[in-house]
Amino acid sequence: MGVVNVTPDSFSDGGEWFEPAAAIKHGHELLAEGADLLDVGGESTRPGAERPTRAEELRRVLPVIEALAAKGAVLSIDTMRADVAALALDAGASMVNDVSGGLADPDMLALIAERQVPFVCMHWRGHSADMQDRARYDDVVTDVIAELRLRIDAIAAAGIDLNRVALDPGLGFAKNADHNWEILRRLPEFAVLGLPLLVGASRKAFLGRLLADAATGAPRPAVRRDDASAAVSALAAAAGAWCVRAHAVAASADAVRVAARWSSGVRTEDMGNG
Repeated sequence: MGVVNVTPDSFSDGGEWFEPAAAIKHGHELLAEGADLLDVGGESTRPGAERPTRAEELRRVLPVIEALAAKGAVLSIDTMRADVAALALDAGASMVNDVSGGLADPDMLALIAERQVPFVCMHWRGHSADMQDRARYDDVVTDVIAELRLRIDAIAAAGIDLNRVALDPGLGFAKNADHNWEILRRLPEFAVLGLPLLVGASRKAFLGRLLADAATGAPRPAVRRDDASAAVSALAAAAGAWCVRAHAVAASADAVRVAARWSSGVRTEDMGNG
């Protein structure tokens, strides 16, 4: 899943793709690098971010979705608003990626049930403005699994086919660095939920802190975290993740292929790479 941030304040790219023409061009570049689908979002969810208005979010994403869909791209709309999701689906998106798992907008699950589209439900405890204040767990993996199970129950009760649902443990969302590493270390435990898993670690702050400058202690800048992001993509794929979300697609696409070969036992020549 290639990330197309149509925001002025993304933690990962600082608004480089904010203008529609730049975002559309970037989407084509990610497809050329090997993205299977593109996740288009108009709201930054970095810690402390303020929400855009509904009108502004629509202004950002709809032209990008329309243009990319017209070229045959498979698109996900990354939004917490049901009305934005509805208009994005009308414009050509085919999946909804809601980082709130349907909690931010009470109309979201009804929309997914009505449209019968794939839905990514992330673990979420609150909006970006104060989400890190909620990073308190007895056991982060056990607690996140339990809270995701509650979302699965709500999704099923809304009449949504669970065969169309994937889960995201929400790295960085109401979680500190130690929580993120523990989730990655124990990723196979999420198989108990019985649904595909999306992992979004790309360029996140816990990688920047791991790779901090030895002399100054300054975290590595987001745009220089892609090698580490690819390493996490390999780890996630080897642990059974259905999809990884990446800002720089080529390296993660290679990492996923390596992980698939590592874990499959299939001979290289049988994969057409003899």
